[in-house]
Amino acid sequence: MPQHPTDAVTGASRTGNGLYVPPGTPSGHGTRRGFLILLGVDLWERFSFFGMAAILVLYLTAAPADGGLGMSQQTATALFATYMSLNFLAGLPGGWLADRVLGARRAVLAGGALIACGHAVLALAAAPALYTGLALVVVGTGLVKPSLAAMVSAVSGTAKREEAFSRFYMCIQVSALLAPVVTGFLAEKVTWHLGFAAAAFGMAAGLAQFRIGLRVLDGTGSAPTRPLTRAEARTAARRAAAVLTAGAAATTAVVLGVLPLLALLALLGLATVCLPFLYLRSLGRRTTVDRARLTAFTTVMAASAAFWMIFAQSGSVLSLFAAHHTDRYILGFTVPASWLQAVHPLFILLLAPLARRLRTTTTAKFAGALAAAGLSFLVMAGAALLARTGDVSVAWLIAVYLVYSLGEVVLAPAGLALAAAVAPPGYLNRFLALNGMFAAVGVVLGGQLYRLTAVLPLPAYFLLMGGIALATGAFVATRSSHLRPHLPGC
Repeated sequence: MPQHPTDAVTGASRTGNGLYVPPGTPSGHGTRRGFLILLGVDLWERFSFFGMAAILVLYLTAAPADGGLGMSQQTATALFATYMSLNFLAGLPGGWLADRVLGARRAVLAGGALIACGHAVLALAAAPALYTGLALVVVGTGLVKPSLAAMVSAVSGTAKREEAFSRFYMCIQVSALLAPVVTGFLAEKVTWHLGFAAAAFGMAAGLAQFRIGLRVLDGTGSAPTRPLTRAEARTAARRAAAVLTAGAAATTAVVLGVLPLLALLALLGLATVCLPFLYLRSLGRRTTVDRARLTAFTTVMAASAAFWMIFAQSGSVLSLFAAHHTDRYILGFTVPASWLQAVHPLFILLLAPLARRLRTTTTAKFAGALAAAGLSFLVMAGAALLARTGDVSVAWLIAVYLVYSLGEVVLAPAGLALAAAVAPPGYLNRFLALNGMFAAVGVVLGGQLYRLTAVLPLPAYFLLMGGIALATGAFVATRSSHLRPHLPGC
């Protein structure tokens, strides 16, 4: 087997596609059993994530008499979008901690414990528990997601990296399919907080499974790839303390009513949009990545934000549409609105095998996915127009989920594989986190733009969102000849 160049600082070996593998990674990047262990913990983590995503906006907007918080739809949607975007954004500090302090496996264990605690806090009936629980879930997810992705990349090998991410993405849809059904039934038919408790149980089960299976992973992810020096550790501790203090102060101010929630959400949204671009600019000065390659990567990732802008509105805008404008009475039973969130992962499971056979360039995948996202909201505009005269058939929402699922099964694994291929030595977790950060940009933009429905008719809103996605896809397609030479695998 040919030897790969070695990083003189970390001792990590470099693969043909530029991925640096931490010392102690098993020969051949691990085994099928290692892949299954990682898949198992992600299945449970996704169960908790999608379970809560299916019920959160419905809980926030439900009347207090029904056990909810009675928020307006615009405020609840903005809060949900901020929560979702922070889940993506937290991958940056989480990936940094895995790279420099914890190592991937300790990051997964610590993050999983925080997620389980966050859902348990949300299961409490007290309203102030909402912000504490959401914050714990965000921090935990930031630790878990980039670390799991890095370990999957390490045990799969560079030749099969995108295929491995495709399989991983397909398999976790089982959790995304089951979670809304379980948590949605408990939340809407019994009590909201029992739905959150089910999500806590799911994450606890995932943690137990991962801890038992650690020996199968041998040395993968056991140590940070670029450990901090003492001076760097002191600086990082001071910055972390400042961030945590500011976050606690802001949360307290919102709970006490001193700071308006929408003002805080707007500030967080602005920071979310700016941060990935600022961070990439910093990376351009501190890493060995070719400037043209980094620019092409930034362009493609920024374009992908328009796709995630559509995707993330499934748990908010489409969920509210299902609850208030859709005829859900089937065979004598009113289907919980949250159950419709299970339609999307069902399509992912059905479509993923076809997507794995797709052989085309990365830019073509991104452009096609954006076109699918835009088309899905044009369909949604038609549904909203008909809803003006009464509830519409669930077939409209099913058609929307089908169309943008076609885009997701192509774009999601391609984005992870591209980020892993571009990453320089010692920065794998953080480049994988960058993929999530640009998704966060789209999520928060979608949540903030939904506030336009206060002045725009709902059909016009869907047309606007669909038009943005279609225009972005057309831009990627027309620029593909300039982007492809600078992107690995294109």
